[in-house]
Amino acid sequence: MEEKRRIFSGIQPSGKVTLGNYLGALKNWAELQDEYDCLYCVVDLHAITVRQEPAVLRQQSVELFAQLIACGIDPEKNIIFIQSHVPQHTQLAWVLNCYTMFGELSRMTQFKDKSASHADNVNAGLFTYPALMAADILLYQTHLVLVGEDQKQHVEITRDVATRFNSIYGDVFTMPEPYIPKVGARVMSLAEPTKKMSKSSENENSYILLMDKPEDIMRKFRRAVTDSGSEVLRSPDKPGISNLIAIYAAATGKTPEAVENEFAGKGYGEFKPAVGEAVIELLRPVREKTQELLRDKEKLEFLYRQGAQRASRLADRTLEKVYRKVGFVKR
Repeated sequence: MEEKRRIFSGIQPSGKVTLGNYLGALKNWAELQDEYDCLYCVVDLHAITVRQEPAVLRQQSVELFAQLIACGIDPEKNIIFIQSHVPQHTQLAWVLNCYTMFGELSRMTQFKDKSASHADNVNAGLFTYPALMAADILLYQTHLVLVGEDQKQHVEITRDVATRFNSIYGDVFTMPEPYIPKVGARVMSLAEPTKKMSKSSENENSYILLMDKPEDIMRKFRRAVTDSGSEVLRSPDKPGISNLIAIYAAATGKTPEAVENEFAGKGYGEFKPAVGEAVIELLRPVREKTQELLRDKEKLEFLYRQGAQRASRLADRTLEKVYRKVGFVKR
């Protein structure tokens, strides 16, 4: 039987998974689990390049782990784990630091962006995080890395490091490729529909979170920015209503054309609450499953320990090989 190709993705524990994240990515990830061998990692080590509140980071890491499972990512079919539970990530990262060039790191867009936005905390971890990211990927002999269009640079530097290491020591690492999965609905901000929905917005009415209560979801949709006129029709000059049509279509599984037909002759006053209701029902099972998991601490602990053990077994094989190749004495 042919072995499945391996996919890896790391997710920052920001604590706020939006409707955009769910419809654009997470909902589709569950569809990959039968075709690929998938590893999903809550990257809490990456999170501390920016100052974190310790108790909040702990809580958000566990919440995100629970949300991934609630979104349909099966912990039996996939390996889901918390990055800091698998020490091989940092062990390999140090080795790869020594095979990653200063010039390569200084060209990274994310370093430039984060240095500008966190000028008071431009730390060494922020500069060398691509080596840790390369370790995350190469540790599991990953074939495909789930990334958005804006993250291809991370895979490129990983490939450069892997090529450099392999050229010295032979065929140690699998060469990863970026995998840009099919994107679900592109969900825009409810307050500024020309911008992508983002949890970093200061206006909490601009985004829907997976864990929002039904009454909050409905309130946000009632307040959603719409355009002049009252017809439920898509148009380049009507970004507000076009966004709501896309959301309703994704939440109900209907085509945008069918949505326009359904609300022909009806105004925004009727359409906006209908979108709210559709999203409430779409997210209800995800929210309830997350809450159920968070209440059962024992089960949740078992799942993230099991995930870490499974990841660790795979990671050990690569790390042992790397340590042998670079000349470390066997323990």
